[in-house]
Amino acid sequence: MTTLEFRHVTKAYNVRGAGQIKALDDVSFTLTSGRTIGLVGQSGSGKSTIAKILTQLETPTSGEVLLDGTPIPRRGKGLRTYRRQQLRMVFQDPFASLNPYHSIRYHLERPIRLDDVVPKKETEDEVRRLLERVRLDADAVIDRRPHELSGGQRQRVAIARALASRPSLLVADEPVSMLDVSIRLGVLNLLADLQREEGLGVLYITHDLATARHFSDEIMVLNQGRVVEYGTADDVILNPQDPYTRELRAASPDPEKHFASAASNGGAL
Repeated sequence: MTTLEFRHVTKAYNVRGAGQIKALDDVSFTLTSGRTIGLVGQSGSGKSTIAKILTQLETPTSGEVLLDGTPIPRRGKGLRTYRRQQLRMVFQDPFASLNPYHSIRYHLERPIRLDDVVPKKETEDEVRRLLERVRLDADAVIDRRPHELSGGQRQRVAIARALASRPSLLVADEPVSMLDVSIRLGVLNLLADLQREEGLGVLYITHDLATARHFSDEIMVLNQGRVVEYGTADDVILNPQDPYTRELRAASPDPEKHFASAASNGGAL
């Protein structure tokens, strides 16, 4: 089992005219393989800063991030291995995250070859396996370019690419926020199935409590860089303790009605 610990992490920036601003203030949580944490908060709450620290695009001002009890590497081969093979990202905009000049085949072959996932002669089979794993018709999409696919198909390709290196942890940063409501459920259900079947640890970043409850084992609510609520998904949604969480809950659609409506529309691509 892989364990990622965010331990008392603070991230501060020096802002001209405003002094030091804390994007994160003493944030702690533990993500383990096979579990999903929903990280919920409005824009500016610090969600993206957590993602940047996890991927080592930013370093904490204080505190530490541990992988299986050891500080995550900050440079060199160890950092490359961590980013490629242990923690991968699924980004918000599937079109921007895929190179429009390259085929879907190229997008999946590249991580497979860079990380020596399978012998070279098996690369084609592995690409097709990944596409089928995310419920896409390999023959129909493998030689297409991103603009030739729907938004839901592109996000499924992005998920397949994230899984190509067989990571143990996945950071999904608002992965359905740019998709039509009618196809969000299908992508979330896919992520949930992959999380369960592959034993992935997933940090699901969102502003939407309804999807967080649907997809997460636990929910952590972030407000102005501080964790104001952290518990099981049902406890946080059904019995919120912090006023900020109650505000988010009041502003969210009823989760059961939200997904019943989406399911009635087919949850299509």
